[in-house]
Amino acid sequence: MEEAVVGAKPKKVGGGRQCCLCNQRRAALKRPKTLEQICRECFYEVFEEEIHQVIVDNQLFTPGDRVAIGASGGKDSTVLACVLSELNRRHNYGLDLFLLSVDEGITGYRDDSLETVKRNELQYGLPLKIVSYKDLYGWTMDEIVKMIGSKNNCTFCGVFRRQALDRGAALLKVDKLATGHNADDIAETVLLNILRGIYSPNAYRGFAREFIKDLEKIRPRAIVDIIKSGENFRILTTTKMPEQGTCERCGYISSQKWCKACVLLEGLNRGLPKLGIGRNRGLENGHKKKDIQQRDGTKGIESKPCGALDF
Repeated sequence: MEEAVVGAKPKKVGGGRQCCLCNQRRAALKRPKTLEQICRECFYEVFEEEIHQVIVDNQLFTPGDRVAIGASGGKDSTVLACVLSELNRRHNYGLDLFLLSVDEGITGYRDDSLETVKRNELQYGLPLKIVSYKDLYGWTMDEIVKMIGSKNNCTFCGVFRRQALDRGAALLKVDKLATGHNADDIAETVLLNILRGIYSPNAYRGFAREFIKDLEKIRPRAIVDIIKSGENFRILTTTKMPEQGTCERCGYISSQKWCKACVLLEGLNRGLPKLGIGRNRGLENGHKKKDIQQRDGTKGIESKPCGALDF
């Protein structure tokens, strides 16, 4: 294969541009990261090789590691499962891989995507573990939405999903948990960290996502530049960082006396779902009576801490 000249304009072949890497096939895409016009086959090759180099250079795994792959059935997690399974075989990483899915209890959405995950289980030959909000928290997202409405329900879903993945990983007794993200996700996270504290807690998430999309239309490489900027962020030595502890209620990691999931659940179980949303930390001091009765007379959160499963 001839070596491509950096910056050289790809030749036209069959009515389109020639791949600048193999100089044989028609280019199928232009990579925002490198601005190279390459064919489908070469993209697969360089994409997988770049991931392999990141794994090796950063020593992400050691032989014998048990690794759970967060699997939602979407394209990001499916690509992660495919590539990590292939690289583990090709380069003999010696990993025990598992698929880990979270069933939020969203009718017509999650039940369909879980079918995709089950197909991935068969396709890649990886054991699958599914944990559900109903088993962990006693609520499904459909039930939560009925109580709180369409506004702010994403707060519950995000908090519960992150914790559910960690608890699923504990059930599988894995050493590491791998999740798949695209460049837009990472760039959005960088912007959200910059904007945090400027606007109200939930007001800027939609703005950041739309801003990323608009930037990408004008200059695709801007997404990569934002990510690079985020990698260069440094925290001042004088900055006081939250101290990681454990939740007094469920034992999950938390910088407060109560983890966010327990705060949200307390509101749900008391019929006051907005109690734990936003900056309200009134319940996080833990100074509440045990076995608080709901309006319907059933037990409160003390009777079922968040994530109550036998590990």
